[in-house]
Amino acid sequence: MRISLLLVTALSGLAAAEDGLNAWLRYARISDAKSYHKRLPSVISTLNATKGLPVHTAGEELVAGISGIFGKKISVAKSVSSKDTTVTVGTVKAYAAKDAKAAKALPELIDDGFYLKVSRGNVLIIGSNERGALYGTFHYLKLLAQGNTSDFSLASNPDAPVRWVNQWDNMQDGGTHGSVERGYGGDSIFFWDGVIRSDLTRVSQYGRLLASIGLNAVIANNVNANASILTPENMDGLARIADAFRPWGVQLGVALNFAAPQLLGGLDSFDPLEPKVVNWWQGISDNLYKRIPDMAGYLVKANSEGQPGPMTYNRTLADGANMFARTLQPYGGIILFRAFVYNHQTLNQDRDWKADRANAAVNYFDGLDEKFEDNVLVQIKYGAIDFQVREPVSPLFSHLRKTGVTIELQITQEYLGQQAHLVYLAPMWKEILDFDMRVDNKTSPVKDIVSGKRFNRKLGGYAGVVNVGTNTTWLGAHTAMSNLYAYGKLAWNPSLKSEEILDEWTRLTFSSDRKVVDVLRKISMASWPAYENYSGNLGIQTLTDILLGHYGPNPASQDNNPWGQWTRADADTIGMDRTVKNGTGNAGQYPPEVAAMYENIETTPDNLLLWFHHVPYTQKLKSGKTVIQHFYDAHYEGSATAQTFVPLWKSLKGKIDKERYEHVLFRLTYQAGHSLVWRDSVNQFYFNKSGIPDQKKRVGNHPYRIEAEDFTLKGYRTYKVSPFEAASKFHAIVTTSNTTVGTATTKLNHIKTGRYDLAINYYDMALGNSTWEVYVDNSRVGKWKGDLEYELGRAPSPYVDGQTATRITFPGVKIKKGAELKIVGTPDGLEPAPLDYVSILPEGIVD
Repeated sequence: MRISLLLVTALSGLAAAEDGLNAWLRYARISDAKSYHKRLPSVISTLNATKGLPVHTAGEELVAGISGIFGKKISVAKSVSSKDTTVTVGTVKAYAAKDAKAAKALPELIDDGFYLKVSRGNVLIIGSNERGALYGTFHYLKLLAQGNTSDFSLASNPDAPVRWVNQWDNMQDGGTHGSVERGYGGDSIFFWDGVIRSDLTRVSQYGRLLASIGLNAVIANNVNANASILTPENMDGLARIADAFRPWGVQLGVALNFAAPQLLGGLDSFDPLEPKVVNWWQGISDNLYKRIPDMAGYLVKANSEGQPGPMTYNRTLADGANMFARTLQPYGGIILFRAFVYNHQTLNQDRDWKADRANAAVNYFDGLDEKFEDNVLVQIKYGAIDFQVREPVSPLFSHLRKTGVTIELQITQEYLGQQAHLVYLAPMWKEILDFDMRVDNKTSPVKDIVSGKRFNRKLGGYAGVVNVGTNTTWLGAHTAMSNLYAYGKLAWNPSLKSEEILDEWTRLTFSSDRKVVDVLRKISMASWPAYENYSGNLGIQTLTDILLGHYGPNPASQDNNPWGQWTRADADTIGMDRTVKNGTGNAGQYPPEVAAMYENIETTPDNLLLWFHHVPYTQKLKSGKTVIQHFYDAHYEGSATAQTFVPLWKSLKGKIDKERYEHVLFRLTYQAGHSLVWRDSVNQFYFNKSGIPDQKKRVGNHPYRIEAEDFTLKGYRTYKVSPFEAASKFHAIVTTSNTTVGTATTKLNHIKTGRYDLAINYYDMALGNSTWEVYVDNSRVGKWKGDLEYELGRAPSPYVDGQTATRITFPGVKIKKGAELKIVGTPDGLEPAPLDYVSILPEGIVD
């Protein structure tokens, strides 16, 4: 179903019950529901509830949840009898006013924390504040949705106070990916045509999801901010967004363009030390807080990737951050100031061997630790480059001891398959959060640095780039929502296990059926290692197209680019030398124990070898394999794992509703095909570059394939693909004109009569919707359309390349020896019905 149709369906109120809109808050009826009724409360008591605030919302959510899960009607009562079994919801303050003695017995709660007690049908949910009471309510409903009505008590406090979401939503349509930069789930739920949307229903629904996993603030607009967000009209609109979030305890924050005083305010400067600039920003903060008294604060990206900032005027980053911080102090707001600072106009690996974007964060913030205001948090990406499939922890976490920090994680999978590939990210985040930085030779896990515990700081936490959209799946794929769920759960408690988070999400989202839980666990837990294997491993980064959509394979683009994501691969060697002894010095930015590990090739983990060391392709790994053979093997192993996802998911047919079953199956099938594109592209590229053959003789050897250029062509012509490795044997075929139907035929004299899987690799460009038909002896096997730009949310491409390469398979086709295979391609728009190859596969074989 296309994104536009999904939106129309959702807004018309005709959406199917299982379209994904409610995500893990479905409140689906459990089996034998009536048998639970006696263990459930019969009435709800909300203490000092005000409509539009979280305690009132908690009461409404309990009504909906208990009704949906158990079919038991329950309501909020003005007064409660001693005969009633009651769920009581409120704040510590409101509870103390009702029963001071009982309130003194409550465990200690910090901001947003809650106490939950279930006893013989009576339930007590007390929050340190209204938001905490709502969090406790969602926790209780989560247990009920899994059939758990047992007696217990629990006190739960968040690990860190800042648990924010960063949206990258644009004011206008366009940019790198529609109205949401790097968004794969449709248009912005906040903005359209330069203003805030009139209908903010989806914003409120989003607030509900965020509250249910303990997230407490949203930056609604793109960090590459448009200054027009601060016009009076848009400030009024921001107030409406804040109103939509407020019942869920979710605060609104705003991303700012540093040059707004000049771009919007008519000043001749945006120097953070100029009084007129400071006064202009104070006026902005005053006006925003008049409209939004509970505004969370600001997010600022400065002096990075062409964005303006304080260094434009030779001021420090602290000067810039503090200017905003002081305007927020009267209101209790905070500023997240991104450490993602580097100059892509000066990075040049040919001029400077020691040039290294990975050094930028520490270099720019070195010496500033004690110069930030108390309400400044430096927001640090988890790795030193940019959301790669494998990066070491950013060394900046060990340098800022007086200044609070947030860790920036990316849910939106910009470099990790863009929701078209299932990649469960919690295991990766856990590795980062659990990593011990050994600051001052003491235990220093990143999670304790982030929370503020390690350096005794009050402020700290998490920022997640989420980028939901108008698609009812929110992120473009049902399975991608496991990452949003995991982000919220880890931001609250980073000690949770990836598997237990996943299992809980599965039970709430799909089913508590043991097989469903087991299959989703098997697929999801294998997904990150598989993606790393078939994209980029050994710390080489994700070998994606860095210059365009950040999606498909293009290893060559990783060098000689201005973005600093380099492999420094040549005919003999590969990898970045980041040692102090011979390289860029990045290893030396870590505390001594960690630095020593990374400096020495013998102690550097193999999975980061090429991040820290420049080695021959023949360098032996700890496994005994050479680097190049590991590349070959890993890419085959990763893509083979992706093939298993499809039959695993198919085993759940009948256990998942049809709409979501088909949606997930479509994407897993696509992923299985595209993983082969990744495998072949990367392996072919490094085989050509190194000249070292695969010991198992797989690379470049595909006995089941027939190259499209080897067919007899009519209306088609051979086309040399660039980059070359994005096509089998470096060539494809395209129609001779945009209006010419192409026909490619060949005789299948090399096969025995039998049943085969007919796999066809083609290119689906975002320039039109070509159609293809495949025939065996004039009997049509199938027909398909090149419309993945609508069916998948991933970044579109107008080129015949690794981003548009894909595969369709027709299983169990009966083919006689000597049969004629014919493919008819009808171009559309500027898409010339491109074809790469056809594989005639014995059933169950993947070439």
